[in-house]
Amino acid sequence: MNKLIPILFAAATLQAQPQEQPQTVLYKAAAIHTADKGTIRNGQMLVTDGIIQAVGQNIRATRQTKIVDLGELHLYPGLIAATTSLGLTEINAVRATQDTTEVGEFTPDVEAWVSVNPDSELIPVARANGFTHALVAPMGGSITGASGLIKLAGWGVEDMTVKTHAALHLWWPVMSLNTRPKQTLRDPDKYKSPKEQTRTRDKNIKAIDEFFNEAEAYARARKAGGADFKKVPAWEGMLSALSGKQPIMVHANEVRQIKTAVAWAKRRKLKIVLAASRDAWQVADLLAKEKVPVIFDNVFTLPQRDTDPHDIHFRAAGILHKAGVKIAHSEPMGSWGASRVRNIVYAAGKSMAYGLPRETALRSLTLHPAQMLGVADRLGSLTPKKEATFIAVNGDIFDIRANVKHMWIAGKKISLQSRHTRLYEKYKNRPKPIK
Repeated sequence: MNKLIPILFAAATLQAQPQEQPQTVLYKAAAIHTADKGTIRNGQMLVTDGIIQAVGQNIRATRQTKIVDLGELHLYPGLIAATTSLGLTEINAVRATQDTTEVGEFTPDVEAWVSVNPDSELIPVARANGFTHALVAPMGGSITGASGLIKLAGWGVEDMTVKTHAALHLWWPVMSLNTRPKQTLRDPDKYKSPKEQTRTRDKNIKAIDEFFNEAEAYARARKAGGADFKKVPAWEGMLSALSGKQPIMVHANEVRQIKTAVAWAKRRKLKIVLAASRDAWQVADLLAKEKVPVIFDNVFTLPQRDTDPHDIHFRAAGILHKAGVKIAHSEPMGSWGASRVRNIVYAAGKSMAYGLPRETALRSLTLHPAQMLGVADRLGSLTPKKEATFIAVNGDIFDIRANVKHMWIAGKKISLQSRHTRLYEKYKNRPKPIK
């Protein structure tokens, strides 16, 4: 018997089968908040195979188009959490669940997203409040490595990772001086005079500068070297940042840190994004002039100085926006911050109540972080040709009483169940006490 006959028959059968038609869905909602083109009341959004085709009113659809009428719900782009430790930490008191911090001062070759635990209970909790994506960043020494942008649903790290090497992270040395007398310290043996502290500070900044000098020297040698050039992983991790393809995210809170970091980046002609940014409002004009975007995670932090107004961190985002600074909201990194990612939306709402325009507050959770991380061509707004990544909310996203009812990532419906919802369902049906 000719063994080729069954093979040829099977191939002919496959060719004869009709190809699967692209799925087209028309979503209708009370309002569509696009994040870049304003709000469309009684809006419609046409999606084909997870890509937005049109957004507006009275969009024409074919008979094959599936209609999803969401009634009084509001559609928003999926929210993006910048500078998080999501997936790298679980239980603060259990050391085995902590993978946020790398050993060593200079580890640019560290890739934080590789260590993400896709089964983390904190991921569904963040997702339940509208967050579809998060930047996972490393902590540790001075140059801690590269962060990656992940979607908050998927079959493992490979499936969840949206963009690798989204930013290189640099934690700027402390610039403030402790002027307390030696006898007032809990451990007087650790006392350092202001002069000693200044020398340590200058030494740390010089070490960063020298590391970048060596990295640039490596880049030149690599370019000039032939096939036998020996690559060094640490220096390889610096190349994208040096060439400008990858932003450097500088973590700095104190005003002197921020000023020094901005001047350093300008001198070296490096592209930076300022993270943490507690005192950024004090140098808003400088940041606007140098076009340094800001990720602000201090909305609910107490004022640092007794001369600061009590509401200064509520007003900080509005001050930065008025000066012309692009701003995104986030939570402080680390274990506690990872558990509070869901609350970032309320930080933006607080800023909105104290002067940040509503549309800018929405962009600080969507379009602005997408632009800072270089993914605005596919995420961050409900715009034709972008991914259909969006949420449906039964009210105003900034209202703590509103709830996210549905979520789609790239057109795929995502579950909003979490540890919180499971416990709620369990205990709402608990037996009532006998009277």
